[in-house]
Amino acid sequence: MIVSHFDRVPKEYIENEACFVFVNEGEISVRAPDHYIHLTNNSGILAKCIPYFVENSNSTFDQKIEVLGIMLYPEVIEELFNFSLFDSSYKLNYNEKKLIIDQQLQSFKESILLLINNPEIVDEDMIGLKIKEFILIISKIENAPSSLEFLSALFQPARFDFKKVVEQNLFSDLSIEQLASLTNTSLSSFKRKFNEVFNDTPNHYINSKKIEKAIFKILSSADSISQIAYEVGYDSLATFNRNFKKITGKSPTEFKLSQND
Repeated sequence: MIVSHFDRVPKEYIENEACFVFVNEGEISVRAPDHYIHLTNNSGILAKCIPYFVENSNSTFDQKIEVLGIMLYPEVIEELFNFSLFDSSYKLNYNEKKLIIDQQLQSFKESILLLINNPEIVDEDMIGLKIKEFILIISKIENAPSSLEFLSALFQPARFDFKKVVEQNLFSDLSIEQLASLTNTSLSSFKRKFNEVFNDTPNHYINSKKIEKAIFKILSSADSISQIAYEVGYDSLATFNRNFKKITGKSPTEFKLSQND
């Protein structure tokens, strides 16, 4: 996939889909439930079947971004390897992991690009062989006991803590709907769970924490108001000013001047 510019694209949860993504050109970031991973053209990401967002690491200007993804599905894997993915209890203690592209993975990527650029030589048997080759390479890189154990673990997402997901993304510019998507819940379920965990509504709690951090930065740094608004997770200065005044009774500029006085 090649794109010239984007801000944030959701990778919606698809049951039993795992993947590996090479970054061929440009830079991207992956906002997973409890991790934020920056990727360049010497790295890739191995991800289980979880929801996450792909974000532009350089959103202030256009850049060409080219990625190569290998999508893995249980029914295809079981047919290729002739075994059941449920015959192992081996675990991988992560849902997503950044990998530096070594010589093995680089050679594999080049072989895939050769096929993409010459589709007339490609058939299903060849694709099957390339998927098998990838699994063998990646399972050895991960020091898994065998390909079976590695694949079984890859399709078993590790649990992530609801509170940790919220706190990890507290100062992002995610909407409440996007945050709910990141926890793999509906908006109504997310709001109900949020109230159980934080004893507050998502909008009130998150805005309060953002303004609390903004106050600290105004008092302790020389950053501009607009820079602080961005750093605490607002993509609109007007929204930041409105929320700041609602909580403190003053605009950010008025508050800063009063503290200087």
